[in-house]
Amino acid sequence: MGLKNETKSSYDTKTFYREYVSGMNSRTLGKEFQSDSERLKKLYSDVLRETNPNLPASKIPFSQKVLSLLSALTKRLNPVRRLVFGVALGSFLVHFLLSVFGLAQPLLLPLAFIALMTILLIELLEKSDVQKELDFARDIQLSLLPPSSIKMGDCEAHSFAATAQEVGGDYVDYIKTDKGMYVVVADVSGKGMSAALYMVRMQALVHLLIKKLEPTPKELFLELNEYVKSNKMDKTFVTASAAFFPKDENHFIIARAGHNIPIVYSKKHDKIFTLKTDGFALGMTSTKNLRKTLEEKKFQFDEGDSLLIYTDGLVELRNKAGEEFGEERLEGLLSIYGSLHAKTVTQKIQSSIELYLGDEKPLDDITFTTIHRNKSVKKAT
Repeated sequence: MGLKNETKSSYDTKTFYREYVSGMNSRTLGKEFQSDSERLKKLYSDVLRETNPNLPASKIPFSQKVLSLLSALTKRLNPVRRLVFGVALGSFLVHFLLSVFGLAQPLLLPLAFIALMTILLIELLEKSDVQKELDFARDIQLSLLPPSSIKMGDCEAHSFAATAQEVGGDYVDYIKTDKGMYVVVADVSGKGMSAALYMVRMQALVHLLIKKLEPTPKELFLELNEYVKSNKMDKTFVTASAAFFPKDENHFIIARAGHNIPIVYSKKHDKIFTLKTDGFALGMTSTKNLRKTLEEKKFQFDEGDSLLIYTDGLVELRNKAGEEFGEERLEGLLSIYGSLHAKTVTQKIQSSIELYLGDEKPLDDITFTTIHRNKSVKKAT
C-alpha cells in the first residue's frame, strides 16, 4: 500500500512536471479533445448559418468560412484583448512576409508570442475567477436543499442529488405541515446557471404556497403553472411530481406534471407498481387546460412499502458503451431492496449508478428520493 508523504517539500522542476502533466492520460485527453472539437464545430455551424442563412455550407468560399470563424472567436475577447490579438497576428504575418524576402525582423516573432501568452494568461485568470463564483453559487444552492434524511411519524425519506455541472436545475424538497408532509421532485428544462436560478425561485414559491394554502398536489401544480406561464417570453418548462402524506394515515396523494413515472414497492404483494397519472409539464399549457388534464390519485402506503420519485437524469445516464441505465434496471433495484429503510434503498441505487457509470460523467443532473413507511410503534399505555 502506497502512503502519501503529507509533509511540505521544496518546489522543484519534478514537482512542476507532475502538476503540469496530471490528468494527461489518453482517456482524459481523448474526451477533452472530442468535447473541444464538438464545441468548435457547433460554433462553426452556428456562425455559417448566421452570416449566410440562405446559402449551403458547400457554396461558401473557404476564405469567408475562416474569417467568419475567426471573427466569432475574437468577439469573445474584450476590445483590449482583441487589439493585443490583432497586434500578435499582424506581427506574425509581417515576420513571415519579410522572412520570404530575407528581411526578417528578430523582434516581431517574440512580440507576437508575448502578446498571445499575455492573452492566454489573462483568460485563464478570468476563468479561474468565474469558477470561484460558480463554486460559491453551488454552495448556496446546496445550502437551500433539505437534509438528506427526514422523518415524520412512521414515514422516513432519504434523497440523493448530483449536478452534471457546478449548479443544476433539479429540485427535491420535503415540507412538513400540521396536516402531513409534502415531497416534491422537479426538473427545470435546461442545465447550468439559468436552470439553477429558476429552480431557486420555484423552491421559494413552493414553500410559500404550501405554508399559506396547504394545497393538494394538483392545486399546488395549478398555482405553479400560473407562475411559469406568467411570462409569455419565457420558454422554460418544469416537470414535477408531488406527493402528500397525511399525518397518521396509511396512504398518500400524488400528482405528476409531465415527470418520470414514480415507482412504489408493495411489501404485501412483494412487487413494484408504476404510478402513472396524466398531466402536462408546468409551462407547457394553460392553467385552464392543465386543470382538466392533470390527474391526482390516492394510493395505499402500508408498513414496509417504499415510494421512489426521480428525475430523468437517473434513468438516462450512460455507461462507457453508451447504454442507458434504464427504467427496468431501476425497477429491479426497488423490487429487491424496497422493503428496506429509505436510506438503505437510496444508497443501494447510488452504488448501482456509480458502478454503472464507472469513469464516465453524467450528462444530466441526477436526483431521486425514497420514502418508506416503517412499522408502527405503539405507545405504552
